[in-house]
Amino acid sequence: MSVAKVIELSCTSEKGFDDAIQQGIERAEQTLKGIKSAWVADQTVQVKDGKISEYQVRLKVTFVLE
Repeated sequence: MSVAKVIELSCTSEKGFDDAIQQGIERAEQTLKGIKSAWVADQTVQVKDGKISEYQVRLKVTFVLE
């Protein structure tokens, strides 16, 4: 039997949503073992002077407990 846990992460990037997701997964991999999946729960942008200044995603990451 295995037990999994889901955590929520907020990740940002100045480049785009894909980059924010990739950075979030890479950072989670540094401290979590057994990451199995992730899904984007929400996407938002910050706007400055009429242009997008930051992309933000809220990720739900699933990993298996040892």
